Amino acid sequence: MNFHFSDLNNALRVPLAAEVHSRPFMPLNAPECLTHLAVYSKSPSNELTEHQNAQHALLVHLCSYFGVVAPGLGAKYFYHDFGRFRLKWELHTEFATYTFASTPTSKVGDAQQTLSIVDAFEQMPITMIPHEWLARLQGQVMVGAHVVFHAGSAETPEMQSALQSLFGKSMFVGSKVLSGGEVWTDFLIHPDGFSRFVLCDVAFTEHQASRMIQRVLEIETYRMMALLGLPAAQKSAPELNIIEAELSQLCEEMVRGQQATSADMALNVDGEQVLLQKIIALAARLEAIALENNYRFSASLAYFNLVQMRIDELREINFHGMPTIGEFMDRRLVPAMNTCQSIGRRQVALAERIAQTNDLLRTRVGIVQEQQNRQILQSLSKRAKQQVLLQQSVEGLSVVAISYYMTGLLGYVGKAVKAAGFYVNPDVLTGVALPVIVFGVWLGLRRMHKKISVHLVG
Repeated sequence: MNFHFSDLNNALRVPLAAEVHSRPFMPLNAPECLTHLAVYSKSPSNELTEHQNAQHALLVHLCSYFGVVAPGLGAKYFYHDFGRFRLKWELHTEFATYTFASTPTSKVGDAQQTLSIVDAFEQMPITMIPHEWLARLQGQVMVGAHVVFHAGSAETPEMQSALQSLFGKSMFVGSKVLSGGEVWTDFLIHPDGFSRFVLCDVAFTEHQASRMIQRVLEIETYRMMALLGLPAAQKSAPELNIIEAELSQLCEEMVRGQQATSADMALNVDGEQVLLQKIIALAARLEAIALENNYRFSASLAYFNLVQMRIDELREINFHGMPTIGEFMDRRLVPAMNTCQSIGRRQVALAERIAQTNDLLRTRVGIVQEQQNRQILQSLSKRAKQQVLLQQSVEGLSVVAISYYMTGLLGYVGKAVKAAGFYVNPDVLTGVALPVIVFGVWLGLRRMHKKISVHLVG
């Protein structure tokens, strides 16, 4: 019997083991020019398959233009050297990233090391991409970034002048990273529609540059994706204010109603039902807002955590008093995330208040209904007593009536016996038998009622 150890594997072992290797770093060596795009798809939680198909179709269209075989439909990573440029494509839950890389050429000679970083930004690989394909991305690009990977430090006067030319007089970010590189950016979208990054290779070991560039691009991508929660939070704040104001008004109406007497409360049950319907309507409105925001806020928090992780991995060191990426995010991104979390907590707290108000009002309505039920039971009990008294009166009349008819019949019998020749005085017979007849009729009716009562109870 042929036997191989792989036969023992769980069906998921190989794909799960390969997952950690599914998104390798793009090999990069200075100088390099990179264009990074993040193409965003809306509502991935409900249309995940549609999102994957749409992103795959974009990749297939691009590969077809250059005569390259595209990956299969289930692929989540693709890397290929197109000759003039290289492409790394990654598919994520809500977006797909396209990272194009090319080697710039110096305008004077072949000494690429002397290429100005300002000139390098004019040789971005995006210029090699067909306009027809770029037009298909209309309204979908969430991140567009140009990166120049330069060999050497930015501490030289020439580099400082070039950075001032690229980023202007605005406060830009700079730091030493991974004990061998430098990062410069201002996190602004420039007139060409792209943000700009300058990365310097001072003393990187092999593959360090690739890891640094990927982390910086992931910081920019995840930063923008995390900020998607901010518009939702800003939109929800006024709506939550309105709901809180209406809830406060309803609570005031409840307090005024609670000060009424029990009789008034019993008379205003319809008003309490109206309040209850209003609270239910508020709860439904809040639930709709929460359903719309919960996924977005959760995703923003996840992206924010990834940003913080990537910043920690850079191991930044302050560079001549310039703000680091971590410090910039603490000042700009953290407050936005705090806003999202605050709105999320506010939604939860407001939902709890509505639920408590609803419970209080339901309890109050229940108490009023119990009072009404008690009054109804008291009325029924009073009526039952009246019926018993009436029944007893009817029973007395029934005894008299039945006894009267039976006495009359007995009188006719006595007269018949007397007419037959027997000495019987009908009047005496009737008078003597009358008490016996009345008692017998009364006793018979009592037994009959008792049997009927036992039968009904049983």
